Amino acid sequence: MAYTAMSGSGTTAGDDPLQTAVWRLRSRGCWTDAAALLAPRGASPALALQRASLLVERCLFTGVGWADAEDALRAAEAAAGDDDERGAAACERGQLAYASTVLGVRDRADEARAALGRAAALLAPDAAGRPLLDFRRGLVAEHLADSAQAARAAYHRAHAGALAHGDTLLLSFTWRHLAALALRDGELAEARQGFTESLRIREELGYLIGTAPALAALADTEPEPEATRLRTEATRLFRLLGGIPTWLGDQLAPPAPAA
Repeated sequence: MAYTAMSGSGTTAGDDPLQTAVWRLRSRGCWTDAAALLAPRGASPALALQRASLLVERCLFTGVGWADAEDALRAAEAAAGDDDERGAAACERGQLAYASTVLGVRDRADEARAALGRAAALLAPDAAGRPLLDFRRGLVAEHLADSAQAARAAYHRAHAGALAHGDTLLLSFTWRHLAALALRDGELAEARQGFTESLRIREELGYLIGTAPALAALADTEPEPEATRLRTEATRLFRLLGGIPTWLGDQLAPPAPAA
């Protein structure tokens, strides 16, 4: 199962040295170091929210760091000064609660739904954070409510919004999750296309921590020997990054020998 669920807010650093440094660290799974770069500037609502989102992503990929994420999220909530900022903070709280639930740390499904619902009430329909919210509501529908139909609709809204707002990293997530639903329905060609696009985007962006899951997902749609080549590359990258994301290990483990 794929649990990854953070968008690419701020992935295009442009000429901003701070954002370039944050992206490079984040893309390699160094969330704590990336968040530390933002800590001295925590008075800014935007940077406080970005810091919280980094530490929430760390929880989802590693299963640790919950207290740090909660502290950063409370700081972002306190710094928020308008509905967009409050909505974005609520979206991060929903994501943290979702991560806790789906990783089996603590059941916070009701909190996840409530926080994402609050975000939906606060964010304007054309807000930059709306596509990410739609995507995360899709995750809750798929993985907590087991409603593929509702998830697919939310992912399609997120995909269209990511295109409109130029959020390339989020597109890699929407391609991936729409492809997973297609694979579940037996639509192999559609699934292969989606996983291929997701992998292409992540490789172009240099999003290393998301590349191994993308390789493994694409392998599920390819014949041999290509499937083995993709899984081998995914395993190599997974080990290179210190076993992140942690939940990918079970998918990459070789099958147990027959008795």
